Amino acid sequence: MVELTEVQKRLIAEVADLHQVPIGAYNFRANSGLAGRNTTANIDIQSKPDGSGIDIHIKPGTKNESVHIPVVISETGIKETVYNDFFIGEDADVTIVAGCGIDNCGNQDSQHDGIHRFFVEKGAKVKYVEKHYGSGDGMGKRILNPVTEVYMDEGSSMEMEMAQIKGVDSTERTTVAELKKGANLVVRERLMTHGEQKALSVYKVTLFGEGSTADVVSRSVARDKSYQKFDACIIGSAPCKGHTECDSIIMDEGRILAVPSLEAKNVDATLVHEAAIGKIAGEQIIKLMTLGLTEQEAEEEIINGFLA
Repeated sequence: MVELTEVQKRLIAEVADLHQVPIGAYNFRANSGLAGRNTTANIDIQSKPDGSGIDIHIKPGTKNESVHIPVVISETGIKETVYNDFFIGEDADVTIVAGCGIDNCGNQDSQHDGIHRFFVEKGAKVKYVEKHYGSGDGMGKRILNPVTEVYMDEGSSMEMEMAQIKGVDSTERTTVAELKKGANLVVRERLMTHGEQKALSVYKVTLFGEGSTADVVSRSVARDKSYQKFDACIIGSAPCKGHTECDSIIMDEGRILAVPSLEAKNVDATLVHEAAIGKIAGEQIIKLMTLGLTEQEAEEEIINGFLA
């Protein structure tokens, strides 16, 4: 494994909660190069022939194993596009931890576009965690544009945790999912923007199979002059159940646009959407201030609880 710098170690800790080399399969990427890799008897990781990304093969029946694939950028001016494909075998049960951290102390933009495709076979279960984080005092921007495609076979399930809390100047997140009979998808997005940051989240989930279900929920906070757009569409093409929800706090001069949509193509498709945008209630702040917190501390406490 390549020796990582202290900045790179800090970024990996932020996006993957790793403070040491993990047990199990992993692939570390730093400044557009391979920084470390380990495979197991059940999980194989191979570089694509053209060098554009990796293929992760998880054997059928694999249980209680994990894959960590963090990406970090600590140099200004790096722009990359990476394609990672995950093949999760039948009846496997695994956790996949991804994420990208950018520390930009220079004047050029640094950008990572990660395209992840998941092929989840019959009865498999996947927990996928993806965190984005930015730092650095340079004038160059920190740009992240993740694309996630999920193809779920019969009776499979996937839980996705998508978090972006600090430091990313611009992001366009696109998630597309297709579910067969009895498949279940749960998405939990947590997002906070500040300064003049911009964040666009697009979800398109198609429920093709009978008894398939999807629950897509986003919680976000827009501070200062930042802008957010949440665009989620659930399409019911069979007897199925789908739900999408956007719950947002707006502060300062922030702007939020919520565009939840539903499309029913079957008479037995049950689809629901909800959206709520509002400011922090004054009585919440007053209550915490009576406990000894300053107004700013009270706001932070409320936001932390909201995004937890």
